[in-house]
Amino acid sequence: MSAGERAGEHPGRRRSRPRWWPGRSAAEAHAAAEGAERAADEAERARCTPIRDCAEGPAGRPVVSVTGTLRSVSERTVAGLPALAAELDDGSARLEVVWLGRAAIAGIVPGRELVASGRIALAHGRPVLFNPRYQLRPLDKE
Repeated sequence: MSAGERAGEHPGRRRSRPRWWPGRSAAEAHAAAEGAERAADEAERARCTPIRDCAEGPAGRPVVSVTGTLRSVSERTVAGLPALAAELDDGSARLEVVWLGRAAIAGIVPGRELVASGRIALAHGRPVLFNPRYQLRPLDKE
């Protein structure tokens, strides 16, 4: 039996936060966890394409990952069905993100940061990301 199994953990599952150990204060453990989280955020941002570089090119509709802040979120109707539209801003440009068939999605609100990935399409001459995979970024804890 491994130490993880004795501690009641699932085999193969890693802890997401460092645990406290003798000689390390809880504040130091918390600071280390935040540092690791910031490093993971920076790595995620490095893998993302700047929105200004997202466009349909000669190679067709590329799959991209973008990250930014939702500036506006609105419900609209597309072909008689609900659609949730949001404007994602990363500081370089803005991108419209649309979830078809959805009137609302929990957590998709103005001011929230997210990472979205999918195929870029052009609608009315502007790049749009339809039905992307997305991951909400953690809320700032103040």
